[in-house]
Amino acid sequence: MSDLSTPIPGRPPVEPPPPHQSIFRGPDGIRAGWRIAIYLALTALVAFLLLLMAGRFARGRNVQVTQLTPLGTMLSEAGILVTAALPALIMARIERRKFGDYGLPASSMFGRNFWIGLVVGFVSISGCLLGIYAFGGFHITGPAIRGDTIPAATATWAVAFLLVGLAEEFSFRGYLQFTLTTGIGFWPAAFVLSALFGIAHAGNPGESKAGLLSVVLFGLLFCLFLRRTGNLWWAVGFHAGWDWGQTFFYGVPDSGMAAYRNLFHCAFSGPRWLTGGTVGPEASVFTPIVLGIVAVAFSRVYRESRYRPH
Repeated sequence: MSDLSTPIPGRPPVEPPPPHQSIFRGPDGIRAGWRIAIYLALTALVAFLLLLMAGRFARGRNVQVTQLTPLGTMLSEAGILVTAALPALIMARIERRKFGDYGLPASSMFGRNFWIGLVVGFVSISGCLLGIYAFGGFHITGPAIRGDTIPAATATWAVAFLLVGLAEEFSFRGYLQFTLTTGIGFWPAAFVLSALFGIAHAGNPGESKAGLLSVVLFGLLFCLFLRRTGNLWWAVGFHAGWDWGQTFFYGVPDSGMAAYRNLFHCAFSGPRWLTGGTVGPEASVFTPIVLGIVAVAFSRVYRESRYRPH
């Protein structure tokens, strides 16, 4: 018996019937809105189970977070990463895709883009603080740790902020960015998720409107990295490099939170627009300036769009 799609000499080829479409299914399978709904439902389930486990562990213990610590950061960010990545693994099976299609391909893990992003992230926070210093608003007053403590603190904070980069980038620019792009396009999705990225930081102690604006700009910059490189590794590196430099190396506030075992003691003085006030340098006028410079320079080097969700 011959296949209907096999051309017969003297007759035009018979096209296969189009796939059935409905409010639930489109020409490419389950519609983007429904896929996001399923993903968010799975995310809520995983988050509930993790919170249940954490509640049982913390029962009878007085847990108060007054400082950023490597262990506390690792635990919280690992939980966020699991909450975002496990549902994406399930969705990859449902959609018959690879997990790496959502922005973190294993073949690019800790490759060239990651390390370039890491260095640029550290240089960027250094440039921001240099600008504040030039106006008399920032000074390094001395070392905060010495001796054998330095290697251990350097390494633990590096692991902690690697998890921060992985967790936050995949949560907002992994599966959700991929799927929403297939529904409404890349940049509309980027603006929506960057706004949500800012809202997610609104609960941080000491946060301000200027700081939240910078968070949204960070989100859009990370989306630019994703669009031009094709995956999240450049953004993960930049995110980790910026946060590691800000919190550990310079020891400046991050959304009002001071770090434990940071490398240097620093002091700020001057108006809030310059120093960022209690938020830290992310609320300084120099942060949007630095991010704009990075965006322009990056766009000149990485000119081609490589992000092509199918």
